[in-house]
Amino acid sequence: MKKHAVLSAVAVILAAPAFAGDFASKEEIQKTMADRTYAGGMLSGAFTEYYAADGTIKGEGYSGKWEATDNGMCFQYGDDPKNCWDLKIDGAAVTLVKDGKIDGSGVVVKGNTNGF
Repeated sequence: MKKHAVLSAVAVILAAPAFAGDFASKEEIQKTMADRTYAGGMLSGAFTEYYAADGTIKGEGYSGKWEATDNGMCFQYGDDPKNCWDLKIDGAAVTLVKDGKIDGSGVVVKGNTNGF
């Protein structure tokens, strides 16, 4: 998917109203996100990351850890505290929700497509 298409999709989804409920379970998150590359963004900007099945995050010039929990998908980079988001998963489309509001969105594809 081209970068401008991803950014356009992110802008449309971020403009959507907040919602609650029907979030992905721990098992759904693990199944959907493990060994996948996420391309999309959050309010802070666009990015691409690979989520290895062993819980490692690999991005361009950085790494971190991820895990599927009963409280959503949690991320930790360096010494930063762990942060968790609820996920809404619709096929390859993933929406990240924090405190009942959409905080980001993107798509996932199988494997480490960027070679991180």
